Amino acid sequence: MSQAYDPSREGAQMSFDGRMSYGDYLRLDQILSAQSPLSDAHDELLFVIQHQTSELWMKLALHELGAARAAIAEDRAQTAFKMLARVARIMEQLNNAWDVLRTMTPSDYTRFRASLGQSSGFQSWQYRLIEYAAGNRNVAMLKPHEHRPDILAKLMDELARPSLYDVALHALARSGVAVPEDVLNRDVSQPWVLDPRVTEAWAEVYRDPEQHWQMYELAEELVDFEDYFRRWRFNHVTTVERIIGLKRGTGGTGGVSYLRRMLEVELFPELWQVRTVL
Repeated sequence: MSQAYDPSREGAQMSFDGRMSYGDYLRLDQILSAQSPLSDAHDELLFVIQHQTSELWMKLALHELGAARAAIAEDRAQTAFKMLARVARIMEQLNNAWDVLRTMTPSDYTRFRASLGQSSGFQSWQYRLIEYAAGNRNVAMLKPHEHRPDILAKLMDELARPSLYDVALHALARSGVAVPEDVLNRDVSQPWVLDPRVTEAWAEVYRDPEQHWQMYELAEELVDFEDYFRRWRFNHVTTVERIIGLKRGTGGTGGVSYLRRMLEVELFPELWQVRTVL
């Protein structure tokens, strides 16, 4: 009879009394004790974990977006490209999470929906920060966070600094492509409005990629990010409709109708319009 494999014979550490372990490093006690379903419904744990893990991925997305924005402002394009590519993959991971949640049926959700009270995904301040950081700066969405001065301050701070798109347009101007001064000096706290002059600036890049390769690659990294972001929104809509139909959301929104309206929002509209004008 063969002897059971003992990894300690090959140098594996097996004793962690007073030493850093895997669970210690990741603080698994805190993470795994953070799920507290409010009903006895089997599927509520799925619902909680899906949203908690999504918030963790959003935390990483914000970390990468902030670093990418700083790198673009400092003309460290290659560093920014890696980070933006990672954000796109994070959005892909968030997309995959809907596949798990869609295993929950309307009957399953009904068993614990009342436990949510008025809580709703549109109240996610990290999601709002991602939109604000990218450039979709809808100040009306500050209101759900007014009861938390600390969170409101984070959102207000984000509105006070140039968005990822604003920073990209400044980099485009530094590369030698003409970007209107009023665009470069705009009030960055205000929502972005489609500007045909900016479309033409990006068109100059797309008409001669070899001459403007870094800006061409930046544009495509931004489009890649928004492509995955749109898919995430679309999957959100279809998942909600599959589970609750056309009922109103727990937070008072129109539910599917509200989410469909969000599908119309473009983060980098000129980068999509340029495909038509080329």
